[in-house]
Amino acid sequence: MQRFAFGPRNYRLMGIGLVVLAVGFVTMMFGDKNNYGEDFLGITLGPLLLIAGFLVEFAAILVRDDAAVVSRADAAAVPTAFTLNPGAPAAAPAPTAPATSKPTYRK
Repeated sequence: MQRFAFGPRNYRLMGIGLVVLAVGFVTMMFGDKNNYGEDFLGITLGPLLLIAGFLVEFAAILVRDDAAVVSRADAAAVPTAFTLNPGAPAAAPAPTAPATSKPTYRK
């Protein structure tokens, strides 16, 4: 069974972050029409919402969701390219050329 890197918690945080970012951009665009966005909403609140939205997005990427983590019991069932199986039989050594008593070069 293949597991994804992100779990439901990560996707919820990403959605929340996108909503906060959208609200921040809309707040900067449609602030007070009389001041052309040069008021508290356009200069202060909008950028603060953008910073908060990006922080939520970074947290969504960095947070570890327990649903996405493979437990040690499940790890044996999930083969990967880097899985070492200590119970597997050892591979046979590579064949070598037979040793000769005479050197293969002349002096």
